[in-house]
Amino acid sequence: MISRRVFTLSALAAVGGLTTLASCSSGAEGRYDVASRDLWRHSAAMSNEKAALLRELVRYATLAPSSHNTQCWKFHIDDNAISILPDFSRRCPAVDPDDHHLFVSLGCAAENLAQAALAHGLMVHSSVDAAAGNALRLSLEPTRALASPLFQAIPTRQSSRVDYDGKPLTTYELDLLQRAGSGNGVRLILLTQLAAMENVLEYVVQGNTAQMQDRAFVAELKKWMRFNADDAMQTGDGLYSALSGNPSLPSSLGSVLFDLFFTPKSENDKYAKQVHSSAGIAVFVADGSSPADWLEVGRCYERFALQSAALDIRNAFLNQPVEVSALRPQFANFLGIAPRRPDLVVRFGHGARMASAMRRPVQSVLV
Repeated sequence: MISRRVFTLSALAAVGGLTTLASCSSGAEGRYDVASRDLWRHSAAMSNEKAALLRELVRYATLAPSSHNTQCWKFHIDDNAISILPDFSRRCPAVDPDDHHLFVSLGCAAENLAQAALAHGLMVHSSVDAAAGNALRLSLEPTRALASPLFQAIPTRQSSRVDYDGKPLTTYELDLLQRAGSGNGVRLILLTQLAAMENVLEYVVQGNTAQMQDRAFVAELKKWMRFNADDAMQTGDGLYSALSGNPSLPSSLGSVLFDLFFTPKSENDKYAKQVHSSAGIAVFVADGSSPADWLEVGRCYERFALQSAALDIRNAFLNQPVEVSALRPQFANFLGIAPRRPDLVVRFGHGARMASAMRRPVQSVLV
């Protein structure tokens, strides 16, 4: 979710043998497509067994985005509640040293779970347990079932790290996104004017350049890269490079080419093209700066993402201006929100759908 990076291999056309390698991977890519479609679906006819329903709610929650697709969450099921706990073994200290993105990811999972619960006749009431590592407890009580458009959109939501069509959104679409992405103590800023988007791009380029000069950041990103369909399916996590339009490659070759072609210039050129193809940029800003605030940011972003999917609108993250701590206050001043912290930066627009990323099985995230 929170990740917005998959390196660009635009120069690979000059490397011999890649066409053959890509054709050899077509079988694995076919299996990936089948596995992805089986994962990204609505439930079949639900069992009346309560335990089965609660596990299915957890499955919906795991379809939420997460930083580098680390799926940095654990779930504990009680009789009438589900708790979402941080999985610090999957944190990303280089890009996310204060675990901001980690808690945003948990908020995204909570919103998916809340939408799915309501569709199955359960209302969610949430509370944060600071003493338990800021676990989020979602108590469930019976209510009238309502399958909202946001719930219906869960299987089609994705982080689309590709170019969009450059066409503006309607006032109606922007209004729906604004309402979906605003929440308790969270403000959504929508930037659709070209000059404002160019200013954001300048901050993205500055942040991207700083991050790519950080060896720890690059090593961490590479750790979560999945260069081919087999690796993506085997791990069930990480950033599968083909979902950004790159060729599927053997892991050893992908690793070598990553080191060769993942450069500040190639990435900055990619981001410039992506911003220029977007209809706008959304910035999420919370009143506070605690894990509880970040959980709420995640819930607001996920509603925004689900509303986008319901409108056939794509979105992807441009979080460099909020990830580089030295740049963040400057970006806040540009937005006119200082001393508050900008939490997320997201581009959006109409564009083609890609396949969706893998997830680990439910049993692996239950505690």
